[in-house]
Amino acid sequence: MSRFIFITGGVVSSLGKGIASASLAAILEARGLRITLVKLDPYINVDPGTMNPLQHGEVFVTEDGAETDLDLGHYERFIRPRMSRGNNFTTGQIYWNVLRKERRGEYLGNTVQVIPHITDEIKACIRQGAGDSQICLVEIGGTVGDIESLPFLEAIRQMRIELGERQSLFIHLTLVPWVDAAGELKTKPTQHSVKELRSIGIQPDILLCRSVQPLPEAERGKIALFTNVSKGAVINCVDADSIYRIPRMLHEQGLDDLVVGQFGIETQPSDLRQWDAVVAGLEHATRGVRIALVGKYTDLPESYKSLSEALIHAGIHTGTRVDIRYVNSERVEKQGTDCLAGMDAILVPGGFGERGIEGMILAARHARENALPYLGICLGMQVAVIEYARHRAGLEGANSTEFDPDTKYPVIALVTEWTGSDGAVERRDRESDLGGTMRLGAQRVRLRRKSRIRSLYEQDIISERHRHRYEFNNTYMDPLQDAGLRIAGKTTDGTLVEVVEVADHPWFIGCQFHPEFRSTPRDGHPLFRGFVEAANAARAARAADEGEPSGGRDTEMSDEKPAEADAAGSDLSAEKATRATPSRPRVSKKRSPAAKRGTGSRR
Repeated sequence: MSRFIFITGGVVSSLGKGIASASLAAILEARGLRITLVKLDPYINVDPGTMNPLQHGEVFVTEDGAETDLDLGHYERFIRPRMSRGNNFTTGQIYWNVLRKERRGEYLGNTVQVIPHITDEIKACIRQGAGDSQICLVEIGGTVGDIESLPFLEAIRQMRIELGERQSLFIHLTLVPWVDAAGELKTKPTQHSVKELRSIGIQPDILLCRSVQPLPEAERGKIALFTNVSKGAVINCVDADSIYRIPRMLHEQGLDDLVVGQFGIETQPSDLRQWDAVVAGLEHATRGVRIALVGKYTDLPESYKSLSEALIHAGIHTGTRVDIRYVNSERVEKQGTDCLAGMDAILVPGGFGERGIEGMILAARHARENALPYLGICLGMQVAVIEYARHRAGLEGANSTEFDPDTKYPVIALVTEWTGSDGAVERRDRESDLGGTMRLGAQRVRLRRKSRIRSLYEQDIISERHRHRYEFNNTYMDPLQDAGLRIAGKTTDGTLVEVVEVADHPWFIGCQFHPEFRSTPRDGHPLFRGFVEAANAARAARAADEGEPSGGRDTEMSDEKPAEADAAGSDLSAEKATRATPSRPRVSKKRSPAAKRGTGSRR
């Protein structure tokens, strides 16, 4: 039977419950325990698949094709087990399940209510998500005091009664703000947050106190006294320069000892050597590269969270500081490619809709014509194909039917039939629902023997996750190949193109899948390692031509201010620029100013 740890948050949103949960999971896993995590999201959407990334951030796709909260990406990057659709539930899913049961008559004519029917469904989903784990960490989305979270909080309150203290544990993450005028940390917000939690029947066992400076012992004792938590269970989460330092930070304060002690579990000592190696990789980078990420949702870089982390992981494994510059594709479209000057490589990520597409096409052309390493992911592959068709294959006006249904040369077209991650044949057309109707989840890809991508993966058949509706149109395969575009990967049945390369380019790869979803800090990913190494080579070649250093630790990489990838006060680290040293994600569910101005399509 699984034991449960329930993690709540108070005072403000975006404190980093996801990172805190994943870090605790990592140090418990390091003690030899089987761990999993469940995320409960209070929004009424069935899943985030149709939500604007500028509001929600990245949609993380699991192996089984679930479109989930980006926190599941953090979970997979911190522990070994892969997540599934059973690890993320929304209010919308809970109500959907209850309403279907009501229609089937499973409630035997009873009046369906929040208590007990909704709370019972929440509890059932939590137990389902726990699987065969020894410990299941359950992160409750939102902030204590929000109306939307109340059914979830009531459900976990009931679970504590049902499970008992030896089978369940409450952790509350709060903010201890620094007030400049007073010159001290203030504990009152934490006291009031715990008071709010206790008012609904939940007494935290452990407090994680987020602060910009170390918490003095006197303040720690004050928090313990007024929250009814033992002083040893008040853990200080000081802002760190990398999220990958958090497991060691929590372990050194004895958080894992508190957990196994309350549960009465005997375990092996915690072995955090792999995490120490990750941090060492961040600290000892000897080279530096600047990579332009040209996308539609750059006003909220968390729209590309797994991508930025995958580049950081590649930096860890290649001894490279990766400086990510977020470039809005509409800016490229309006101002040209001058904003890409000085970049060592270009990455065009996935996306949906016509806005900013011509800017992405310009970026792909700039990379191709200037021998810059190029990695196109999903939409990034599609715009590369469009660009190549227009300017190398003589198919003037070539486009995707997503952007121009009447294009003369539809080199990218709607996928109407495919085999899903479960092996079932799925079909769709333009009239199908938007939500949950894409080609989703892990799919097998056969790589061409003599191709660059095959040399990176070092295997003929790979499995990567997908999330798309449009695909390479095989009608144009011959003219594009005749013009020098290499088809480097297809589905194992040969029906869909998965990878393209430019044969006469030093490093130009487009893939229909999303490799970033499988990258982890401990293992990295072969495609991103190859991309960063190509960027290193391009930087070294340019430096040799210009007679300048190629980018060691003390080399100034740019006079331009780095893209501020993350706002202050987010997650459990303090870095603003997203680069290999360090990384600081922001998990914001609030509508950004750009989103309020209506700059995005529905995605």
